[in-house]
This record gives sequence, C-alpha cells and structure tokens, in this order.
Amino acid sequence: MYPDPKRRIAAKFVFIIGLFLMLLGSAAILGTMSGTSRVSVFTAFIFVIIGAVCAVFAIKLNRRSLYLFFAAFFIQVGFFLFLIALGIIAIPFSELWPLISVFAGLALIPAGWHRYHRLRSRYVVPALAFVILGCVLMLFSLKMVPFSFSQFIINWWPLLIALAGLVLVLIALSTSNGGKSGDPHP
Repeated sequence: MYPDPKRRIAAKFVFIIGLFLMLLGSAAILGTMSGTSRVSVFTAFIFVIIGAVCAVFAIKLNRRSLYLFFAAFFIQVGFFLFLIALGIIAIPFSELWPLISVFAGLALIPAGWHRYHRLRSRYVVPALAFVILGCVLMLFSLKMVPFSFSQFIINWWPLLIALAGLVLVLIALSTSNGGKSGDPHP
C-alpha cells in the first residue's frame, strides 16, 4: 500500500530542508576557517545548492540529462569557488574564469552518458570543444603566451574558421551515421 500523498510531500520537503541545512552548516564551518570572506563562501555555497537541487530534479523528473548537466556544472563551479575562497587555489578568479568553459564541457559528458548509456559524438564533440576553448583562453588569461588574445585572433582567424567547420562536419557525420548503427535518433 502506498503512503498518503501528503506524507510523501512532507517527506520530500523534509529531505530538501535537511539537505539545505547540511550544506549550510558545511558552508558555515568552511567560512569560519582561516579568515575567508563570507561573501565568497556564500557565493560558492549558492552554486553548490543549485547543483544539488538540479541533481534532485535529475533523479525525480523525466528530463534527467538536462538537469544532470546543470547539476554537474554548478557543483563543479561551486567547489571551484570554495577552493578559491579558502585560499587553496591562490590564483584569483579574474584569471581563472576560462575554467567555466572547461566545467561546461566536463558536465556534458555525464549528461550524454545518462541519455544514451554510452558516449555519443553529439555530446562528446561539443564537450571537447568547450574544454579546448577553456584551455586556450586559460593560456591567455594566465599570460602563458607572449602575445595577447586579440593579436592571436588577428593572426589566426582562418584557423578558427577551419576548426569551427571541422566541428560542424564531425557533428553532421555522427548524426548521419547514427541510423546505420541501429541507434534510434531521439
């Protein structure tokens, strides 16, 4: 026999409140350590909470892969911001912002795996493009190359167009060959 619907709703509400309090307590503990900024810890905490809520939605709702992407992305960003706030990563966020692109690429992998139960180029190619873009931008952000990003664009814009075309060709080939392998298209 199934429990009363009101009890199920109450149990879900208690679960969410409990999860929120656990994360809030953890953030408070981390915020009191080593003189960290409470605003930066709170910002990181908000990203982790959003990721946790998306993870709950991924479990409970039908559109799980979309919520799984957002859960993985926000949790990565939240933990990254925690590491910066605690001083474990000594480089400021203003120089590490290209990692957001890397996190987006890494979040696409579990979302695609969940949707198709294997790696598909429909998710892997954009994921690799985001990771590579983030790594290239990181080179300029950390000043690891002797020229600026604008100088790179001025000199290498034809290569960027060719790479964009290559990505589009790979995506087109992967979708046209999908029907031959017996995979149904979503």
